Amino acid sequence: EVQLAESGGDLVQPGGSLKLSCSASGFTFSDTRMYWVRQAPEKGLEWVSTITSGGTTYYADSVKGRFTISRDNAASTMYLQMINLKPEDTGVYYCVRRRPGDAQRLVPSGRDFGDWGQGTQVTVSS
Repeated sequence: EVQLAESGGDLVQPGGSLKLSCSASGFTFSDTRMYWVRQAPEKGLEWVSTITSGGTTYYADSVKGRFTISRDNAASTMYLQMINLKPEDTGVYYCVRRRPGDAQRLVPSGRDFGDWGQGTQVTVSS
């Protein structure tokens, strides 16, 4: 059974930092493209970042230069280091994995794409 478990969300002041983790199991993590997607209160899903199985990374313009995606294949874990956080970064952050047979997308097409974790809440507020 595929399991994705996000952790690390918290309440942080503007300008602060957080590191999110996504612990994965039930599939060959090292072969899998992974994503971070977030959802702000009363808004739609927003793609944040992608890391390929080879370690190539991509970022949304809104987080470029502030967020860093990484992976530890030995630990089957993906990370999102976030610095200089802004109130607009507030939301639930989801870990998503590309399923075998899914298109090789840079950005997940929606909730029907891939497998999703339960999410972790990030709140940026003074």
